Amino acid sequence: MPKRVLSGTVVSDKGDKTVVVRVERRVKHPLYGKIIKLSKKYHAHDEDNVVKLGEHIRIQECAPISKLKSWTVLDRVGAAPAAAEDIAEVDISRPVKAAPPATESKATKAANAAKASKASKGKKAKADEPATTEA
Repeated sequence: MPKRVLSGTVVSDKGDKTVVVRVERRVKHPLYGKIIKLSKKYHAHDEDNVVKLGEHIRIQECAPISKLKSWTVLDRVGAAPAAAEDIAEVDISRPVKAAPPATESKATKAANAAKASKASKGKKAKADEPATTEA
């Protein structure tokens, strides 16, 4: 019986001689008929640790190597896209400047002025009343 060959994207290469590959397949939904993507992760053996995160590779079924690994890496189909770290390095030693305070809009200024005038009218009315003293 021929061995199965699948292609997918490497989602983890942290293990020694092991990569985790996500294989996506497109199926038609049984009730709604819409084409949806289903994915499954496979642990594959990478003898030389040459496969990196994000690369598109082909894996082949083999005899079980460990509890989770029963696939081996055949070859690379596509290279990994450039990582954000490769494109631009961020200097964390410099402090980041804070954004300037937002300016108030005319409507906000008018609302704040109306609130202030109402509050001041109430205080003036109390101040203008003559003080009553009880004897």
